[in-house]
Amino acid sequence: MASQGLIYDGCNFFRQRLVLSTLSGKRVKVKNIRSKDDNPGLRDFEASFIRLLDKVTNGSRIEINQTGTVLFYQPGLLYGGSIEHDCNLQRSVGYYLEALLMLAPFMKTTLKATLRGVTNDPTDPTVDLLKSTALPLMKKFGIDGAGFDLQVVKRGMAPGGGGEVVLTCPVRRTIRPVQLTDPGKIKRIRGVAYSVRVSPQMANRIVESARGVLNQFIPDIYIYTDHMKGANSGKSPGFGLTLVAETLNGCFLSAEMSSTPQGQGDPILPEDLGRNCAKLLLEEVHRGGVVDSTNQSLALLLMTLGQQDVSKVLLGPLSPYTIEFLRHIRDFFQIMFKIEVQKPLEDERKGGDKVLMTCVGVGYSNINKTLK
Repeated sequence: MASQGLIYDGCNFFRQRLVLSTLSGKRVKVKNIRSKDDNPGLRDFEASFIRLLDKVTNGSRIEINQTGTVLFYQPGLLYGGSIEHDCNLQRSVGYYLEALLMLAPFMKTTLKATLRGVTNDPTDPTVDLLKSTALPLMKKFGIDGAGFDLQVVKRGMAPGGGGEVVLTCPVRRTIRPVQLTDPGKIKRIRGVAYSVRVSPQMANRIVESARGVLNQFIPDIYIYTDHMKGANSGKSPGFGLTLVAETLNGCFLSAEMSSTPQGQGDPILPEDLGRNCAKLLLEEVHRGGVVDSTNQSLALLLMTLGQQDVSKVLLGPLSPYTIEFLRHIRDFFQIMFKIEVQKPLEDERKGGDKVLMTCVGVGYSNINKTLK
């Protein structure tokens, strides 16, 4: 058992296990990966994710059996530097970025990652969403500086891809503990309506219908339209909307929608997309908390890796993905969170039930960072 490290079953939560394994330095073995499936073993996008991990680390050992149903991973040191990676087109760049953001602050040298592939699709968080919510969240934990940026060079919609993003992230020795217990009221809503290889009018139609819903609640709404053309527009047509609500205390809640990929189901009208996305944003605001449901696990990871001090974060209802992430944190770092449910008072009208998560960090120190 000791030689194998932690053993898991099945293909779910694949990224979580490998990311936490890399950070904690514990070996991990995942078996029965889709072993009952007609097409057993790792999918192409998971293999692509393993290759990306191999590029940012130094000395990792990865063993996969013939059928791809068993994976053994012995993590090396996080190295960073300049890397380029062509992401698999089955999943968007967001799938790879989410994991990279968790690893980026703990590299040896500043990471500059150029990822190519699908930038916006309906299943994974899009690049715009991560840029407007995950980056400000990481800045609260002390990961900031001039070099912390995520740029969309080219957009690429599913299924053809052709997009390109560049992530630069500075390295940190330690993560500071945080007390984020009061998100405050919503003060403004910002957004980006993007369209590629369709009429530029599409973006304006999205903006109009989204404003129709949101103007009832708050006047300060500004939605940019982003129409990329020529070489920067990728290979497939599509459009979508990302909305971000900012609170008085500088917390960001977001929602997004993308059009259905070409040739994969019923097309969606831009008016409906704008309206539905605005409703999704209102749903996120109702759930509340200081981070939205896509970034809950990132916030919890940074709390776990903080200095040996108490961190508190107020979240909305935990998503199933986050619940599983908490179990994995217990396996890899032996950290348990104290979870208190906070019911809003009758007269407050502050949305659904909130959860106050409290933990003491493991005092994680970046051993990879070069001493200057």
